[in-house]
This record gives sequence, structure tokens and C-alpha cells, in this order.
Amino acid sequence: MAVRGVRGATVADLNTRDCILAETKILLAEMIENNEINTDDIASIFFSLTADLNAEFPAIAARELGLVDVPLLCMNELSIPGSLNQCIRILIHWNTDKGIGEIVHPYLRDAVKLRPDKFSK
Repeated sequence: MAVRGVRGATVADLNTRDCILAETKILLAEMIENNEINTDDIASIFFSLTADLNAEFPAIAARELGLVDVPLLCMNELSIPGSLNQCIRILIHWNTDKGIGEIVHPYLRDAVKLRPDKFSK
């Protein structure tokens, strides 16, 4: 069994506790569901926020979803001119037999702009 990573991103419309937690829960649930992740197999989860989102720690959303024993880490995303604002990113490390090509990395809302190689029309 390998440790694999699944990455996802979304945006929050507002810099409020409720908005950050709601968008984080939506993204985290989609990542877990789409990849059939058994939460007991999660090794750790990293959360990053752009500097314009500072009203709450996104890791609280994971705790509220029941991930109470998983190591969680929140950090700021690099502030690069022209980059996507109000962005929440998540990286889950988990133990799985899935191959790299089987992993689904969801990019929701305006975060699809982060992966033009996957989501361009």
C-alpha cells in the first residue's frame, strides 16, 4: 500500500468564518467521496488559504466533519501577483492501493482556473 496525495481547491465568496468552513466542507467531502477514501487511512491533511482569507482556520471544518484524530495543518498560500484570490487549497495524504492515475483531484468554482491543462474548454 502506498501513501498518495489528492489535491483540491475552491474559492470562498466572503472572508467570513461561515463561508470558509462551508466551502472547505464541500471540497473536503468531495475529495473523500470521489476517491472513496476511508477516513481511517488518512495520514494527514494540509490546508492553505490565500492572504485575503483569514476569518477562520479551515481545519475546523475537518474536525466538524468528524476527522478528530487526523493530523491537520493550516498555512498561508504564497502571494503571487495575478494569482487566484480567496482560494482554499487542500492536500490529503492517505494510504491506498489506488494508482496515481485513479485519483480524482477536484477543483471547484473559480479554482478550475488553477488547472487549465485539465479544465480548459
